[in-house]
Amino acid sequence: MFFGEVALEAAEGAILAHSEAVPGGRLRKGLVLGGAEVTALRAAGLDRVTVARLGPGDVGEDQAAARLAAALVPDPAGQGVRVGEAFTGRVNLNAMGPGIVEMDAAAIHRLNLVHPAITLATLTPWHRVATGMLLGTVKIIAYGVEEAALVAACAAARAAIRVRPVVLRDAVLVMTKAPGLDAKVAAKGRRAVEARLRALGMRLAGVESVPHEEAALTAALRRAGGEMVLILTGSATSDLQDTAPAAVRAAGGHVARFGMPVDPGNLLFHGTMGGRPVIGLPGCARSPALNGADWVLERLACGVSLTDADIAAMGVGGLLKEIPLRPQLREPE
Repeated sequence: MFFGEVALEAAEGAILAHSEAVPGGRLRKGLVLGGAEVTALRAAGLDRVTVARLGPGDVGEDQAAARLAAALVPDPAGQGVRVGEAFTGRVNLNAMGPGIVEMDAAAIHRLNLVHPAITLATLTPWHRVATGMLLGTVKIIAYGVEEAALVAACAAARAAIRVRPVVLRDAVLVMTKAPGLDAKVAAKGRRAVEARLRALGMRLAGVESVPHEEAALTAALRRAGGEMVLILTGSATSDLQDTAPAAVRAAGGHVARFGMPVDPGNLLFHGTMGGRPVIGLPGCARSPALNGADWVLERLACGVSLTDADIAAMGVGGLLKEIPLRPQLREPE
């Protein structure tokens, strides 16, 4: 691709590299110059102009962006991604519905290494999205790129991004009452949990509050319906043998893991009960602020399994914004 300053006589058919003010208006960069535009530039007192001109092996920015987007999302409905129209070398990728973003990060790294002018920017892996949310943008940052580079980029990251939709319809919340726990705090916790479910398009199907005792909690868990069971205790879970994990096991469930390297959110446990996911929420889940429980809830709601390795990997980037109302802050004032 040629890029540089040329005489106006040689500019027709080339791409205007920089916007120029002309009598009666402005010619925008990226415009393919015709005779009328060249005349307008001359009327503005110019005799030379900076342009780009594609070579025989180059692909224009819009066509290149559209081809790369099509390679990333060959099955829009199956991947849950809406592919936008190309403009100024950009194609936006938007979520068709609520869920979380799944991507092949290594493939996207390879794509972004092919050529500096070929780029894809995305949200972080497993980021929660709502309908219509922008989850990625393809941008060709030159007026054209070589065909060979474009072909390599398309091959590097074919079908590398998708939205995992929410597959669970509802959840039940079981809460325990501990001495000294203000009713307002409990109510706040319920509202925060319900808001999290609503953001995923899920319904809070029921709420039961019982004393913070293993037998009472076990009975409530056996009664619990819903496609997911959430537990929010009035007293924090401090050990795998503590009240809430013990109640899950007594109710016939299985606890897969207690504890996670995300703060706030360390004191979370998760497992299964009757074939349904069960999450023992940390106390910070009473706040609407982002915490480790969000990451676990979102993945399980979207049918994504969680291994110990998955939870362990959350530690990188897992130091989240402090929640001021926590009983014990990370750094005492």
